[in-house]
Amino acid sequence: MRDNNSIRVSRSLRDTAYQALQARNKLEAASDTEPTLDEIAEEMKMPLKEVVYALDAISDTVSLFDPVYHDGGDAVMLMDQIRDVHNNDETWTEEAALSDAVDKLTDREKQILYLRYYEGRTQMEISDEVGISQAQVSRLEKNALGRIRKSV
Repeated sequence: MRDNNSIRVSRSLRDTAYQALQARNKLEAASDTEPTLDEIAEEMKMPLKEVVYALDAISDTVSLFDPVYHDGGDAVMLMDQIRDVHNNDETWTEEAALSDAVDKLTDREKQILYLRYYEGRTQMEISDEVGISQAQVSRLEKNALGRIRKSV
């Protein structure tokens, strides 16, 4: 910890942020309205990206466990409001189960499924590459998918 901040922010970045705050105050006094970040950046003659980065750097950090709503019962935490549809408990467990099921397949079955579903090859193309008939590829694919379904 330094300067009562939980994250160390360089002096030059803090100086830029404070200049942005001064520019904002100046613009507010001149027009009695809240200036936009574009207007602040223009006033400072700096790229918008740098101004935003500097202001973000001096903003207070927020804990995921900070309450955002409390109705007398359990508090709703910030973490309860943040959702990631791609990385949640359900998809994580499904991926773990699928990975375990695939690990139980033979090397040949894994190869066939990889060629079929990751490389998008036809059963005939796979049969030529692996050296077995198209019917055998079909049977191995069907059996492998059935074992995965049972396992998951």
